[in-house]
Amino acid sequence: MTNRDRQIIDKLGAAGVRYTTGRRVVVSALASAGGPRSAAELHAEITPSVPLSSLYRSLSVLEGAGILEPHHGARDIVRYELAEWLTGHHHHLICVQCGAVEDVALPVRLEDELESVVARVTGTASFQAEGHSLEVEGRCRRCA
Repeated sequence: MTNRDRQIIDKLGAAGVRYTTGRRVVVSALASAGGPRSAAELHAEITPSVPLSSLYRSLSVLEGAGILEPHHGARDIVRYELAEWLTGHHHHLICVQCGAVEDVALPVRLEDELESVVARVTGTASFQAEGHSLEVEGRCRRCA
């Protein structure tokens, strides 16, 4: 059992939810995905381990417990990924043509610059930021 699994068991336990085999399969698939995945993409990757109806229930339970974060992206497709408290802070590159989403971690210098921009933007609106995410839309290598 990994440290990630122990953290998830604790978080789910606090919500009164079990870490079932199906939920473990979903978490494992997302952990190795390299970016957010839609339910359809996940289902294609984990079939026949988890039936589609169980996959949707698992996504809902894991999101509700704060294990997964949904991202509403191109083509109105919801994609899921493990929450930042499990994976670390990162941003996304989103292909507007095929819908692919790629995770990207910025070097410290660029992340500091982004934090500065966020502070300036929120300061002008008298808004207190609690975090940020950057999603860059464009065309991936395959679609460019």
